[in-house]
Amino acid sequence: MTAPSLQKRTNIPAPEDATAVLVLSDGSVFWGKGLGAIGSSVGEVCFNTSMTGYQETLTDPSYAGQIITFTFPHIGNVGTNPEDVETAKPAARGLVLRAPITDPANWRAKEHLDTWLKTNNLIGISGVDTRALTLRIREFGAPNGVVAHAPDGKFDLDTLHAQAESWTGLEGMVLAKQVTCSKPYEWSEGIWHQEAAPQRFHVVAVDYGAKQNILRCLVNAGCRVTVVPATASAEEIFQLNPDGVFLSNGPGDPAATGIYAVPVIKAIIERGLPLFGICLGHQLIGLALGGKTTKMRLGHRGANQPVKDLQTGKVEITSQNHGFEVQTDTLPSSVETTHISLFDGSNEGLRLKDKPVFSVQYHPEASPGPHDSHYLFKRFVDMIAAHKGKRRAA
Repeated sequence: MTAPSLQKRTNIPAPEDATAVLVLSDGSVFWGKGLGAIGSSVGEVCFNTSMTGYQETLTDPSYAGQIITFTFPHIGNVGTNPEDVETAKPAARGLVLRAPITDPANWRAKEHLDTWLKTNNLIGISGVDTRALTLRIREFGAPNGVVAHAPDGKFDLDTLHAQAESWTGLEGMVLAKQVTCSKPYEWSEGIWHQEAAPQRFHVVAVDYGAKQNILRCLVNAGCRVTVVPATASAEEIFQLNPDGVFLSNGPGDPAATGIYAVPVIKAIIERGLPLFGICLGHQLIGLALGGKTTKMRLGHRGANQPVKDLQTGKVEITSQNHGFEVQTDTLPSSVETTHISLFDGSNEGLRLKDKPVFSVQYHPEASPGPHDSHYLFKRFVDMIAAHKGKRRAA
């Protein structure tokens, strides 16, 4: 089904005060006021329902290739600061807001959001009917689009529309290599204002676009963390002599990323090392175990996503950001589904029955978001301890 254009570009002239425009691949046009950097940027237009944590969202590497529509209207009220980032360089393509950026009113604010956007070359638009845009995405799926900012209000809509139409989209796209680290490094910072457990185990974290708060949670759980690039070989990982391996979140199509990542993951599983994956890491583990992944029509993006733990029967409210999913019915009998989404029943977690391997689709580090799922880092550490105990006993 083709989505109807909300405002045909040939029929609606630009308002006199418009300094920005969002043009979708179907020809829909949304006029507004420009934010941040000047220029244009193409990407998949999605929406995020979180009420807090806009800086963490904008710096989440999993948003590479995407223009983020914030459904919450008050964006900017806590300003920005150097601490609330998930990576040094934002990978998102742009942002869409309902209201103008709110002036900061928080004691931790170091910089106005608009200034931060300019510094990080992020293009945004405000004044958009984000409810109408969100309903359009929910009804017809996430479209490709171009967000453009020009102070003089002059735009070539035909060119922008052509860019949106011709962009290939996220399916089949390999993005992890664009956001991964360039070389291995040690990570030692824990969660602020929380006492970290003694570092009993060495964990190698494969960086497909890792959020920094995941690494902090691993440290707090008692891990010494070595981060390696997404392209690290199994032999390079084994040479670091890890007690366990962690696979991070990240952007792009897991099937495309899996071309180089799955052979490494299979070797780790074969070696018998404890393995834990989050988000893209979860999808890659699913592929390595013989399953398939597919692009979701909408995806899950926000800090209010209910997930049921099938092992305990408990429901946890989770933070999520993904547009692909593991197809449960393609997994072999050796794999058990551990968590499901209560929104749509999609797979949110799995474990291998005969080896120390498990993963979740959502973000237990929750930055931003609830802390219901922090127990998973302890579960990983307990798995490592049990594995080492078995090896000593043998």
